[in-house]
Amino acid sequence: MAWPEWTEEHQQLRRTVRDYVERELAPHAAEWDANQSFPKQIFRDLAELGMFGIRFDPEYGGMGLDWWYSACWIEELMRCRNSGVAMSLLVNTDMATPIIDEIGTAEQKEEFLAPVIAGDKISALGVTEPNCGSDVAAIQTTARKDGSDYIINGQKTYITNGSFADFITLAVRTGDPGMGGISLVLFPTDTPGFTVGRKLDKLGTRSVDSCELHFQDCRIPQRNLLGHENMGFLYIMQNFQGERLTAALMATAGMDIQMKSAIKYGKEREAFGRPIMSMQLWKYRMAEHTASLEAARALTYRATEVINTSEDPLEIARWVTMAKLHAGELAQKVVYDCQQMYGGYGYIEEYDITRAFRDTRLITIGGGTTEIMQKLLAKLQGW
Repeated sequence: MAWPEWTEEHQQLRRTVRDYVERELAPHAAEWDANQSFPKQIFRDLAELGMFGIRFDPEYGGMGLDWWYSACWIEELMRCRNSGVAMSLLVNTDMATPIIDEIGTAEQKEEFLAPVIAGDKISALGVTEPNCGSDVAAIQTTARKDGSDYIINGQKTYITNGSFADFITLAVRTGDPGMGGISLVLFPTDTPGFTVGRKLDKLGTRSVDSCELHFQDCRIPQRNLLGHENMGFLYIMQNFQGERLTAALMATAGMDIQMKSAIKYGKEREAFGRPIMSMQLWKYRMAEHTASLEAARALTYRATEVINTSEDPLEIARWVTMAKLHAGELAQKVVYDCQQMYGGYGYIEEYDITRAFRDTRLITIGGGTTEIMQKLLAKLQGW
């Protein structure tokens, strides 16, 4: 199956998200980008709508649904026309928390997952460090055992939600150098010794912070270990599949939105006595992008079906990697051409396309760069 059969339940979820997003989020997209922040009440609002527990265990407030419902949520959320807001919310639902639902203990789910689903806590994912991005095996932040606790020292960077998260799903080194010595822990941000460093001044996704985080002799209980010690690298790779599929879904939905807006603008804007969109160059270019977008969507939906049904981690990784690689790279071309259609107006901040142009750049960087996706796919192909 490469294309979903949307049910009335899927459509109802879409309508619920779309109504809220277009009413409460989209009108403020430019304002929040300029202010480099957005109201945290949005987390509670969307939690009340059930969006923070779509695939999670109903015992802890989740809905127990599958990835097709998550696809509906992600695609409709992109209508907010502000990828910073979308990224912040999706870190909370599809990047920092799924691994808790999958391998966490009942106590961990009660303490960390249930409050996220209810909108009472906000999460962040802490993997990247100043000297290791895509090279996860090079993590240096340490967690040393002391009695029944871990003492954590180190630094993270580029951490979305870092300045306001209540806890971090944190990658730490508990063993020897390399991938075999990494663990995941749940780190409350009210722990003494934890500090937020710089809020990084980014090209895009400016409405949500990306921070440097510092850990100095931070003591947390060993019961906050997720899964087994020194198995963290495998858990991170497992978690990456959902994060990368989320990126592909964001990319395809974002392209769709920007193409429709650009085509509408091109039908209204005249040059040389006729609408821009009536010119052969733009008709043919948008026709090509329409075909490419549908191919990217089909590939992304195929990856969604595989992550939904397959128990083979290599098959999941292969399809998800292809989806992120293709959709991410295509988005760069499509959004570039959409901005080009606006001419000088596309360079002015009051137009959504300018923000989209900046924000789209992250898709080929975050969650694994294009080059890492190429390397991984070649390996999965046996080359």
